[in-house]
Amino acid sequence: MFNKPNLFHGTGEVSAQRNAQRMAGTNVAAVPVTPPAETGGSAAAREPQAVERAAAAAAAGAVGESRLIVGPEVKLKGAEILDCDTLVVEGRVEATMDSRVLRIAEKGAFKGTVGIDIAEIHGHFEGELTARKQLLIHAGGRVSGKIRYGKILIEEGGELSGDVQSLGAAGKELRAIDDKPRALAAVAG
Repeated sequence: MFNKPNLFHGTGEVSAQRNAQRMAGTNVAAVPVTPPAETGGSAAAREPQAVERAAAAAAAGAVGESRLIVGPEVKLKGAEILDCDTLVVEGRVEATMDSRVLRIAEKGAFKGTVGIDIAEIHGHFEGELTARKQLLIHAGGRVSGKIRYGKILIEEGGELSGDVQSLGAAGKELRAIDDKPRALAAVAG
């Protein structure tokens, strides 16, 4: 039976290059596979730098960390994403999500409602985004909708539009609204 080189077999040079690119580009944790000696080894096994990158990526990923990667030609619609530590969007997603890390690739797009610790946007986001710790919009990134953030960094060329507030300012605004009835009661009483 013909064994075609791919992500799972890792027996071809093309597969090893793709795995190394994926690990370097999206920080996907993986364990390098040692091929049988008679095949001459994969490119990753022959290139110490590729092995080092794979080991660094594996060390960077927490044990038991859950990741979901939506590939470049994939469309995920009408989903509720739960218990996912990191979502990497290379395709298109319409969903609601509450998680730790959202990464939208250059050609990726996300539409929906997200509560997240860290959002890193290279592509497009539209909807309601709450980045509790940090919102990072890269040069080609576009974010629009109701946006709340702990800290924000927008690279030159990045775009942000809509109802935008820091979580500190949004919290102060909510406390001010909550205090108005008490202040009115004190004046009336």
